[in-house]
Amino acid sequence: MMRPWILPMLLVLCGSAVATGLVLGGSPGAAAVLLLAFVLLAGMNSPLIFPRPIGAVEAQRRSAVDGRPVVFWRPGCKYCVRLRIRLGRSARQLHWVNIWRDPAGAETVRAANDGNETVPTVVVAGQPYTNPDPVWVLEQLSPPA
Repeated sequence: MMRPWILPMLLVLCGSAVATGLVLGGSPGAAAVLLLAFVLLAGMNSPLIFPRPIGAVEAQRRSAVDGRPVVFWRPGCKYCVRLRIRLGRSARQLHWVNIWRDPAGAETVRAANDGNETVPTVVVAGQPYTNPDPVWVLEQLSPPA
């Protein structure tokens, strides 16, 4: 449970240490800006921004049952964060697989991207799409008209 919070906590601690040094050096404005940047970076890498990841095998099984897309992502990926933010609340309808925590997920992404771990890779009906437009992903959640 604690493991996903290690990177965000380290970012906040490092930001606090650097900001403290800046305050003691007489730059409180720069310290506040830097600390805010570290806190935002920590938030983007925290479990708060991404739904709870599941394993690739389970995600593919669930997708076969309910038809919802599977998103393969990794922490620290700005394109994954962009996709997650643009999806808003709809992101919870997708099945999310963290490729750094799931070797089967990483292998699926490598197979779809010529051996590269390019994320986000979204699988819809068994077909992989690398770094798709968030609007397109939202359309995949809507039932056909």
